[in-house]
Amino acid sequence: MRNILLATAALSLMAVPAMAQTVSNPQWYGTGGYTHLDAEGSDLGAITGRVGARLSPNFAVEGEGSVGVRDDDFTVAGTNVKVEHQYDAAVYGVGVLPVSPNFELFGRLGYGTTKIKASGAGVSAEADGESFNYGLGANYFLDAQNGIRADWTRRDFRDDGGEADTYGVSYVRRF
Repeated sequence: MRNILLATAALSLMAVPAMAQTVSNPQWYGTGGYTHLDAEGSDLGAITGRVGARLSPNFAVEGEGSVGVRDDDFTVAGTNVKVEHQYDAAVYGVGVLPVSPNFELFGRLGYGTTKIKASGAGVSAEADGESFNYGLGANYFLDAQNGIRADWTRRDFRDDGGEADTYGVSYVRRF
């Protein structure tokens, strides 16, 4: 076991100079689009923006932020309740698999925070939760700089806060 750990550490150290060459000149990208949030029966929507840096052909990091634009209403015990998605923010490590020059698949793993507000019968409550996030998606590039992104992300909230799925479609721009 010790030899395996030492060999892994040695290989990692040899890979650092190769990665440093691309880290010093990352390819930047940004996205903007719509995200549907399905959280325990609530049907919410948000405008989502991302900024990312492609550090190598197969790895990127990205930051994401969303602001709610679609609320949901439902009835509980005869009382109308309104649920609003206030905002969320997250950071991700992204593994990329180029399939062709214009098409790539990706998986992402990250950590984020989400704030939701519910109100009804003159009472309102806000809840924010931190989550471990993971998901899959694809980018299709129309040319060297412009593309379309589709993705799914699961938010697994800490402290038994439940789960939420997001489904997004975005415009992608490489810089």
